[in-house]
Amino acid sequence: MDLPIPNIALPAGLPHPDAPLLRIEDLRVRFRLGRESGQGRQPRWGRAVGGEAPGSGVHLDIPAETTVALVGESGSGKSVTAMSILNLLPDNAERSGRILWDGRDLLGATPAELRALRGRQIACVFQDPMGSLNPVFTIGEQIVEPLRLHLGLGRGAALVRAEELLAEVGLPEPRRRLSAYPHELSGGQQQRVMIAIALACEPRLLIADEPTTALDVTIQRQILELLERVQRERRMSLLFISHDLGVVGEIADRVVVMRHGQVREQGPVEAIFTAPQDAYTRALLACRPALDSDAPRLAVIDDHIAGRAPAPARRPRLESADDAPVLIEARGLGKTFSFREGLFRRREFQAVQEVSFRLRRGRTLGVVGESGSGKTTMGLTLLRLHEATAGQVLFDGEDLFTLQGPARQALRRRIQIVFQNPYASLNPRFTIGQTLLEPMRIHALGVDDREREGRALALLERVGLDGTAFGKYPHEFSGGQRQRIAIARALTLSPEVLVLDEAVSALDVSVQAQVLNLLKDLQDELGLAYVFISHDLAVVRFMADELLVMKDGRVVEQGETRALLAAPRQDYTRRLLAAVPRGLAGRAERTGPMN
Repeated sequence: MDLPIPNIALPAGLPHPDAPLLRIEDLRVRFRLGRESGQGRQPRWGRAVGGEAPGSGVHLDIPAETTVALVGESGSGKSVTAMSILNLLPDNAERSGRILWDGRDLLGATPAELRALRGRQIACVFQDPMGSLNPVFTIGEQIVEPLRLHLGLGRGAALVRAEELLAEVGLPEPRRRLSAYPHELSGGQQQRVMIAIALACEPRLLIADEPTTALDVTIQRQILELLERVQRERRMSLLFISHDLGVVGEIADRVVVMRHGQVREQGPVEAIFTAPQDAYTRALLACRPALDSDAPRLAVIDDHIAGRAPAPARRPRLESADDAPVLIEARGLGKTFSFREGLFRRREFQAVQEVSFRLRRGRTLGVVGESGSGKTTMGLTLLRLHEATAGQVLFDGEDLFTLQGPARQALRRRIQIVFQNPYASLNPRFTIGQTLLEPMRIHALGVDDREREGRALALLERVGLDGTAFGKYPHEFSGGQRQRIAIARALTLSPEVLVLDEAVSALDVSVQAQVLNLLKDLQDELGLAYVFISHDLAVVRFMADELLVMKDGRVVEQGETRALLAAPRQDYTRRLLAAVPRGLAGRAERTGPMN
């Protein structure tokens, strides 16, 4: 493990000849949370990065022409550390320490000096491109802005340069895309636009904060290769923030591991991956599901640090695959969307075509494919959140699509859904208790609210939360805890089938392991059947008994999960598998062994 970087006294504005491009020394960040009650009313602070004692802050270097990865769980301080560089923190943040850029301490920079630095010398790419791109401006206008502001280009020259940048980041038809709006592009294309904007003024340092987390494996692979190429060709430095060590192993030269706002370990990527010194780093590496692992449960951070083996499954599966009854049978399922073009024409888009499968009680059907392959549309059509335009779905022998009125309402109790984003799927104005009681009241479950509250409290305990959660609001919980609450809400009606639509893709690896273990436990206890939709093949291999591979709305391959992934028959499936990040092994396959 590298030792903390010592402070180096430098004359103001004169960098040491051997100094890195950027140096962070003893950085500590805290947030003002309000005022203490009682006499005096002193400010109340929450520590995000570093400790209270001098010298307990974050120390790290970003050398020139180097990729440094910041890794750790959600809440570890990765993004706060990176956003402190350009002071992209809220007004209630207080920073101390030193951030040296060309010998100048950025903590003392004026707002005007920081504005001149942002985008010109140091640029950022964030996780959610739709949250960063302005929806009312065209793509061309948003790339032209920094070119005119920082480089002083005229509008015509800036548009020419914008087209060149879109071509450089691999966006098809770059001239036509200049007049497009963000909502007209896919997620991967939006992220390419964000990278083009960040590269516009040829920065010396690019900060990429979880730039591939929400993307499917093939688009993720394209974005990683793009970042790697532009970093090498432009000879710039890259600060890459991620919780996915498989991705980090392929792209980084150095790794900095953070937990609870402090650096636990840092060093060359090969040393960190092959001989990690800190127990937390070893735990991070261990809790990620692997494509070649047959472990029945995943390790979680605390168990691994404590040296405990993963807890065994609570009880064996209720039936074998052959004996379990079929709950859902889809026959030629299809969904077509119709769009108006002009005044008189309509265009049809076939999102799902001829999908057929069987799902047995207590089993998991995995559904994988790229974004736009029809995975989510197929899942929503099963629940009649989209009305099917073709085919038939039998649920326990009844045709789902013919049920109306009370029969349809009764069906909703038996099949529920857990969505991808736990932040958007819970009503922020409802307490957790209200969220859990509402579906039971609608379906008249329980004699009275007292009985319903008892059931809600039991469900919270079953998903790993205690009774104190009942009176709290969603903003008081972490992402992993919110997803547990969403699962508890889905279980309030005692369903037989859960559709899990990218239910763990927004979670970091340790919380993801906890939720996946929980889902397996609930399935073993209650005999639940899952439709598990995901773009993460390693997670699907851990969870699913059978697998559907979808492309352009069709099933191109299906079969028993482990056999299919071990010997895929279709080129498309092989491409999906080849795109999965494999850490150092993936880097060696692409570039040869590290020196």
